Parts: sequence; structure tokens; C-alpha cells
Amino acid sequence: MEYTIGTIGRCIVMRLHEDDHVYECIETTAQKEQLSHGVVLMIGGVKNGKVVVGPKDQNQRPLDPVLKNFSDAHEIAGIGTIFPNEKGVPLLHMHATMGKGDSPITGCPRQGLDCWLVTEIVILELKGIDAARVREESGMELLKLFTQ
Repeated sequence: MEYTIGTIGRCIVMRLHEDDHVYECIETTAQKEQLSHGVVLMIGGVKNGKVVVGPKDQNQRPLDPVLKNFSDAHEIAGIGTIFPNEKGVPLLHMHATMGKGDSPITGCPRQGLDCWLVTEIVILELKGIDAARVREESGMELLKLFTQ
């Protein structure tokens, strides 16, 4: 286990509108506001999801994801983190539960997610954290802490 300690800085509240691309809106806002480290909270409605729900084989490298797609409106509750990649670009890693009726989906919607009606997002900036997303053998950019 590794950990580091920081503080909370600014708070950004966002309202996405119909058809806004969720990841693009969050990452673009983070870049515009020069927010490189943060926690993301999200609730609302989404559609056009492409959700990674696990690897086909947990021992295979690089990982081959299993995707669950949906096009119609779903409710969502999600949480994520923003950390810069090796080029300093802030990247969102989020997991969420989405559902419609009795059809829940839980996973990482990094391959596509659009706002349906309204999606609310709160970003809490993390200050004093020395960490980044570094590409590993898994083929993914995973969190690396540089201080303890």
C-alpha cells in the first residue's frame, strides 16, 4: 500500500446539457482551470454508454475489456479521480452505476458516455499531491504516487 496526504482546494460545480460528452466536459474543464488532481462526483442522466465491466481474462496483458453498451436514458451515480498522465494532461478515471428499471450496469464508462437531460458534476481539487497516471504492462495508465 502507498498513500500521500494533501488538502482540498477549489470546488467546481458543472451542469451538463443534453448530448454533452461527459468525459470530454470534465477533462476539458480540468485543463481550462489548470486542475490536475481532483475527485469527481456525478449524478443525473446519461445515454450512449460504453462501459468497461471487467477484463475477458484477468491474467492477460494487456487487458482485453468486456464492454456493456446502451443507447437509451439511464440514471447514474459515479465517482472518479483526475490525475495527470505522463504528458501532464489531466485524465479522468471514473466508476459508476447506471441503470434503467431492473437493468443495472456497474463499471468504467471511459469508452463513451453522453448527458441525457441533465448530468450534475462536482470536482474537488486536491492540492499537495505528487501523483500521476503512468502506463503499465496492463496497457492502462494507472495511478503512481511519487511521495509518501
